[in-house]
Amino acid sequence: MIKFFRRKRKPKKTIEEVLECITEDTLSEEDRKDEHKVQHYVLGHCEQMIDTTKTLENEKSEYRVVTSYLKDIQIIEELPEDEATALRDTANSILTLDQSRSDYLKATKKLTDTQYAQMEQEEETLTESIRTLQANEMYQAAVKRDMNYLEGEKNEWAYYREELMEEQKILRKASYVVFGMVLAFLAVILVLHVALEMDVRILFTILMVAAAASGFFMLYRNQNNTREIKRAEVNMNHAITLLNRTKIKYVNSTNAVDYACEKYHVHNSYELTYLWEQYLEAKREREKFERNSDDLEYFNGKLVRMLQKYELYDAKVWISQPNALVDKREMVEIKHELLSRRQKIRASIEYNMDVVLEQKEEIEKLMKEYHEEIPEVREIINSVDRLCGTGE
Repeated sequence: MIKFFRRKRKPKKTIEEVLECITEDTLSEEDRKDEHKVQHYVLGHCEQMIDTTKTLENEKSEYRVVTSYLKDIQIIEELPEDEATALRDTANSILTLDQSRSDYLKATKKLTDTQYAQMEQEEETLTESIRTLQANEMYQAAVKRDMNYLEGEKNEWAYYREELMEEQKILRKASYVVFGMVLAFLAVILVLHVALEMDVRILFTILMVAAAASGFFMLYRNQNNTREIKRAEVNMNHAITLLNRTKIKYVNSTNAVDYACEKYHVHNSYELTYLWEQYLEAKREREKFERNSDDLEYFNGKLVRMLQKYELYDAKVWISQPNALVDKREMVEIKHELLSRRQKIRASIEYNMDVVLEQKEEIEKLMKEYHEEIPEVREIINSVDRLCGTGE
């Protein structure tokens, strides 16, 4: 919420760490007799004092920044009602646009980036491609129906031809049976006429009529079946020819459909139409997102210009925190956090100031004790006095 107010600073040493360093660096009675060790000890304290001074300067800089932000908040809170209302309206517009952008970025994508790029590249010809695919699918379905019909017709004529050929075999066998029966009955009639001297003219006439009728029937069926077999073969061959042509058409239409489906990574025209609709929706959303980006840039600039009129320390920082300009509770929370931070920084500054003074006193004490003035050390002390305002 208020991360944008924070600045990085070096972590300060704890009291225990400082005390530990002082304890470790304490001169022994024997070391105090060695001038070089005393100088080394003094220079070590100078380095510590310099590090603490740098930390102190960073904390003072951050203290000034936090104070500047608090002054900015005070200026904003004391604005006249009409100016505060205009500021809230602009901040509200930024919040609305931010929410719209966030919703767009969080929305689940129904198209992959690859699919979107392909649709965008093929946008001018895609509607025609969809119509072509639909036409090819309809033609493919029609050809498949024709192919199934012709396959059925071919099988029907083949089955009819087989039936006729089977009937021809039966007629052939029946003719042999009838011929044998006629001969047998004729032999019986001859025996009755010769042996018993019976009048067999009526029986002979009946036999001849029956034989002639049977022969005529079998001859008629045989000739009719022969014609039907030829007709069945002609129709079957015609169906096979049409079927072969239809199969070629089916293969060609299937290849066209498969090519389009493979090109757009879909299974049929319905799926391609769905992807096209999703692309149009995604395109509209992207255009809306771009418009929102332009509008957001405009309102961000407007907000900064409005705040710059009041000579704030940092007018741009409120671009990322417009909700604080709209909701007073958010502003109070930010203000409370800044006050808390400033208090902690002040305590840290006071602590580090004490550390610097202690280190300075220790160095001054040693130089006075040994009646030794080290120019480099004196220059460091003077620099620290100027930076920290610790000079007497």
